Amino acid sequence: MDFKEELGKRTQEIEMILSACAPKEEGYQKTIFQAMNYSLMAGGKRLRPMLIQETYRLFGGSHEAVVHPFMAAIEMIHTYSLIHDDLPALDNDEYRRGRKTSHVVFGEAMAILAGDALLNYAFETASKAFDLAEDTEEFKCVAKALQILSSKPGIYGMIGGQVVDVEREGQPLDKTVLDFIHEMKTSALIECSMMIGAVLAGADGPALNKVEQMAKNIGISFQIQDDILDVTGSPEVLGKPIHSDEKNHKTTYVTLFGIDGAMAEAEHFSQIAIDLLEEMSEAKGMENPFLMELICQLVHREK
Repeated sequence: MDFKEELGKRTQEIEMILSACAPKEEGYQKTIFQAMNYSLMAGGKRLRPMLIQETYRLFGGSHEAVVHPFMAAIEMIHTYSLIHDDLPALDNDEYRRGRKTSHVVFGEAMAILAGDALLNYAFETASKAFDLAEDTEEFKCVAKALQILSSKPGIYGMIGGQVVDVEREGQPLDKTVLDFIHEMKTSALIECSMMIGAVLAGADGPALNKVEQMAKNIGISFQIQDDILDVTGSPEVLGKPIHSDEKNHKTTYVTLFGIDGAMAEAEHFSQIAIDLLEEMSEAKGMENPFLMELICQLVHREK
């Protein structure tokens, strides 16, 4: 398997799915559609929709059309969170994915509305999966997936982590609090993605719990690598400013353990995820080499 080639194919497929779901820029309110699409279609790794699809395949899902609305929805939710993160009231960043952020281009009010619109439109999009369900069992799986989509980005997930992150800004944090923030703010959407993919393929019970644990560790490793790149990366490669954490007086794994220590921690959490994936693959005779390589690559990425 040529991983880069396969990654390119999957990313292109996701771009097509997003493009098909994006609102048409017309009507009196077309400015909000333009603002939504400006951020949604700005590129990026498309990691979360990819994880939905690859986990669905891992569990032997065979009706891929039903996952497409959820793939688009999770990227809309992720994008709304980035738009709001970049606002002057939060991180006050001017660049994201290599171009000006939404509030710089459209103004602060329209950026807030674009984030709100993407969150609402995500659920409108995901609910279309009900029309694609082929039988009662798949209909139930869609309902369960929608429950996960409703909870993981919310007050007991992403938003909860963001709240603690904002409240503790400028304060020294210990590893326990930092892990809580990472698990909620970053891991929650990755857990959401992988659990949705598994549920839509018919997984439940112990298997779903393992998927959740695997995704949690992927998320923490991913966030630690983000913190490392904020110090070691370049704006040209990352497509956003570096040293944002320092500017915002945020405690990270780098400030707690240094670069080498943070890298070791990222490897540690990544290995836990890989071990869980191997364990599931061996127990159920499931295999997804691309997903395995994707997890390995995340901790060594340059952007």
